Amino acid sequence: MRTVAQRAKDASVTVDNKVVGEISNGLVVLLGVTHEDTMDDAKYLVNKIVNLRIFEDEDNKMNLSLKDVEGDILSISQFTLYGDTRKGRRPNFMQAAKPELANQLYEQFNDLIRAEGIKVETGQFGAMMDVKLTNIGPVTLILDSKDR
Repeated sequence: MRTVAQRAKDASVTVDNKVVGEISNGLVVLLGVTHEDTMDDAKYLVNKIVNLRIFEDEDNKMNLSLKDVEGDILSISQFTLYGDTRKGRRPNFMQAAKPELANQLYEQFNDLIRAEGIKVETGQFGAMMDVKLTNIGPVTLILDSKDR
C-alpha cells in the first residue's frame, strides 16, 4: 500500500459537481493498493499516518500528530500511485490492485482510521474526482507499507 499524505488547512472532493467530502484541518491522504496488500499493510499505514508528528506546536516545531491537533482525514482512492513510468510515455498500471481488492482495502483503511477516533471524509471509489486542498507548509509525505 502506498500513500501520499498532504497536510491541509482545508480540502474537498467533488464528483459530478457535487461535494462528496470535505475537511477543514488535517490530512489529505491519497491511497494506492497493489495486488499483495493485506490488512497488515492498512494497519501499518494507519498507525503511521495518525501518529506522525507533522503539525506545529506552540514553538512552530513539527511535534504534534493528527491525533494531537484533532484533525480530520480526506481519504481518496488513487490507483495511479502504482503507475509505472519507466518505459515509454504511457504509464503502466499493472501493479495496481483489481478494483474489488482495492475497494475492500480502501474501505478497511478508512474504518481503521475511524477506529482511532478520527473523522474520515472520502471521495467516491472509481469515480472521476476533483480534489482541492490548501497544503500547509507545504508538507507532503510518501509512505509505503513495504518500506518498514
